[in-house]
Amino acid sequence: MIVMFVGVDRVETAVNASQVTFISSVTDGTRIRFGEGRSVTVTEPIAEVVETLNRTIRPHE
Repeated sequence: MIVMFVGVDRVETAVNASQVTFISSVTDGTRIRFGEGRSVTVTEPIAEVVETLNRTIRPHE
């Protein structure tokens, strides 16, 4: 499932929720990490990112 966030450069960023391996809070917002050393930093706070990703992964709960 694809989720949209706003990157720190103010460009919309699409994230495949099933590929997320780690999420951390950083000065600019929230860093979302994927396998193979890839990551993206988005402006949304960590709680919002976690809630959005959980809602995407488990849509019927």
